[in-house]
Amino acid sequence: MDAKADTLTISATEFKAKCLDILDRLSDRRLREVVVTKRGKPVAVLTPPAAAEKPVRDPFGTMRGTVFIPDGIDLTAPILDQVFDAERDVESR
Repeated sequence: MDAKADTLTISATEFKAKCLDILDRLSDRRLREVVVTKRGKPVAVLTPPAAAEKPVRDPFGTMRGTVFIPDGIDLTAPILDQVFDAERDVESR
């Protein structure tokens, strides 16, 4: 175990043997991170998934109140003066 109680530094060989237990400890938040080493050099860092820390908000309504339409603006009015081919009943070329 590393100097920090919530961080584990472990060799790749030992990690392979204890993988499921280590993943359970990460999932339960008993470990903050796991550093896997190969020949003494870090090759991977495992942390609990970020989604588990913050619940995902419902995307609908998240931008409510961020867009303002000035008075007198009609969003349904045409913005071009030209007539489109579909309005003239012309086939596409």
